[in-house]
Amino acid sequence: MILSRTSQYAVQALIFIATRPPGEPVLNREIASYLDVPPAYLAKIMQSLCKGSLLYSFRGRLGGFCLREGAEKTDLMKILLLTEGAGFTQDCVLGLKVCSDATACPMHAKWVPIKKKVVSLLTDQTLEKLARAVQTGKYRLTDLPASLFAPVRRT
Repeated sequence: MILSRTSQYAVQALIFIATRPPGEPVLNREIASYLDVPPAYLAKIMQSLCKGSLLYSFRGRLGGFCLREGAEKTDLMKILLLTEGAGFTQDCVLGLKVCSDATACPMHAKWVPIKKKVVSLLTDQTLEKLARAVQTGKYRLTDLPASLFAPVRRT
């Protein structure tokens, strides 16, 4: 279960959006610039996340992307099922076309419990938890300026 570059960019972009005030649209070029990813490639990823009902997309001068549900309701498993596809949790770890309890590959018995733990971990990790860890400085999303994640004061 190694994540594709598409999935990595999607998760990083969604965490970045989750660090922003809720409902405040974030431009694709802003996300791409901070994450140092190709803007055109990121735009395609963001559109697929919109089609998958994870993001709203707004056009125009005040446009950008916002989380559709709150960051607390969006877990990594939802994201990865969109970016990696349904086979992400079902495919054989060795890439065999047929692998199940009845027709197991040499790794099947050892991989199934690990896969269950990974799926549980991904389901438990929400964008809210990940964004909070980035905002507090516990983890870095990338080499972003610390001022970007300063708490927003609302008046």
